[in-house]
Amino acid sequence: MHAAVPQVSLDTIDRLILANLQENGRMTNVELARRAGLTPPPCLRRLRALEEAGVIEGYHARLSATALGWPITVFAMVSLKSQAEADLRAFEAHVAELPEVRECHMLNGGIDFILKIVATDLPAFQTFLTTHLTSAPNVESVRTSLTIRTSKSVPGIPVLV
Repeated sequence: MHAAVPQVSLDTIDRLILANLQENGRMTNVELARRAGLTPPPCLRRLRALEEAGVIEGYHARLSATALGWPITVFAMVSLKSQAEADLRAFEAHVAELPEVRECHMLNGGIDFILKIVATDLPAFQTFLTTHLTSAPNVESVRTSLTIRTSKSVPGIPVLV
């Protein structure tokens, strides 16, 4: 879970830096500066300022789940028996310890959480579901939907320049 970061005022150059980095996090500072219309030293200063302000939270490699043996993706809609803050936090702490759970979002409405879960195969998912999710404390119900295909998966957020 990320701490709340106050919205930062960004100019066009900051947004160019962010858009280019989000597209290719391995871009050199020299190339990033060229694309942003800067020389490398001020580009690096801006980059460090964006990191310090919490706008850039980290750098990651995008891995192929299938190539690494995790071809199954399932979304699980979880309803809890109690929505008291302590119970919500306990559930969040529980799923934080499960490496198969790649995302956990609290929702409003009839469902408390939606989870993105990966598995090596369907029997492994079934075992995960019964041993780690439906049997977890305070879980009232779990509805799952198996992903058939992914037609769009774009990391990050839109950066408007």
